[in-house]
Amino acid sequence: MTHDDPPAGELSGEANLLDRQYGIYQCNDCENVVLALRDCDGGMTCHGQTMERVTDANIDIEPPDVKDVLLDAFGLPKPGLDICLCVIGEGPMPPADVAEHLDYDESTVRRYLNKLVDIGLLEKSQLNREGGGFVNVYHSIDITEMHRDTMIGFYVWAGEAATLIEEANLTKEEYLDEEYAEGLNDVFWERFESES
Repeated sequence: MTHDDPPAGELSGEANLLDRQYGIYQCNDCENVVLALRDCDGGMTCHGQTMERVTDANIDIEPPDVKDVLLDAFGLPKPGLDICLCVIGEGPMPPADVAEHLDYDESTVRRYLNKLVDIGLLEKSQLNREGGGFVNVYHSIDITEMHRDTMIGFYVWAGEAATLIEEANLTKEEYLDEEYAEGLNDVFWERFESES
């Protein structure tokens, strides 16, 4: 591989999508486009009609790194992801042990552990101490449940991203149909700033 070659697995210009682990399907009657991770018997359908599998991408796409996907989809900065992976990999742990293992400040670890519980990636339970009292320990949820929940979480994020892309395309269409004093760049960003 030379310095100019794209990394393995990278999509670039009219990339062949047939060798991917996923399938993208489009409806021939409407503009519906769907993603499927598994082959469905008989293919995908839209309003009772079989959808056509998309075989190439005309836009240059660089596949994301798994960390980038998790960081964006779940709103976690890198320390949050590090903490999540540490607990999943090392087993039930109290915040102090996680902080020591990762060399992070314990207050930072506690904050992210609670967020990870809130979004459903970890669970919290109490462990009784021999001398009395208890300590909170954090552990991974059931792997099947985690798989389902992380995929649904990602699809919600992807659905929101797809909705924004659709709104952006409609904004461009509206701009071309109307007479605006400002350029498309101003109209486009103003529209999305007012919605956030």
